[in-house]
Amino acid sequence: MYAEERQQAMADLVAQRGRLSVNALAVEYDVTTETVRRDLSALERAGILRRVHGGAVPATALTALEPKLGDRDLAHADEKDRIAKRAVALLPETGGSVLLDAGTTTARLALMFPRDRQLTVVTNAVPIAARLAGSPTVDLHLLPGRVRRTTHAAVGEATVAALSRLRADVAFVGTNGLSVGHGLSTPDHDEAATKRALVKAAHRVVVLVDSSKIGQEHMVRFAEVADIDVVVTDSGVENADRAALERLDIEVVVA
Repeated sequence: MYAEERQQAMADLVAQRGRLSVNALAVEYDVTTETVRRDLSALERAGILRRVHGGAVPATALTALEPKLGDRDLAHADEKDRIAKRAVALLPETGGSVLLDAGTTTARLALMFPRDRQLTVVTNAVPIAARLAGSPTVDLHLLPGRVRRTTHAAVGEATVAALSRLRADVAFVGTNGLSVGHGLSTPDHDEAATKRALVKAAHRVVVLVDSSKIGQEHMVRFAEVADIDVVVTDSGVENADRAALERLDIEVVVA
């Protein structure tokens, strides 16, 4: 296969799967990793894809577009269910306090809260508050702020100010993208400010993220990788990405 044909095939495959590692592309096309890196560099210069740690993503991976809540809930639903189930084990014991970020995976976690312990829960997510409002074992607090139509999350100065006065045992945080180089990121500035405040308001930070978002980079960083303690993801996570996180003393839990 000529270089041009191989590069076109690589571009098509990355576009189809969303993200591929250098090693996987080397096996797929029976070439060396150095050849793959040269091909990816050529495709990046042409604006067809973007190089990320250990591989490549489509050029649209760094984007300001944000899917609506319903679309996000349907995407990778099985993986999100498994992630939420594993995250239950990271909840504090009875009497503990939890910050729950807005998101489709954190919403699944809210449905799985154990009935055998009393927990104080603070959230900025209207759907999560609705799910927990009737629970006899949850002391629920809904943060103030402007509710975004896209995420149904309270954001803004009032939300950030309320979080600045809190210190919870653990925060469960969602993200649109996670990479070692860029950290945790999201397209919206107000959403990022609220997530940043959530991270700062907890003794322990657990990120719930399906593997399709690992390697993604969005416009606004709200936390460095060093700011988090645990990443719960699914079995689609690349070995190289998992190893990179673990080298930074981050616990990676694979659902």
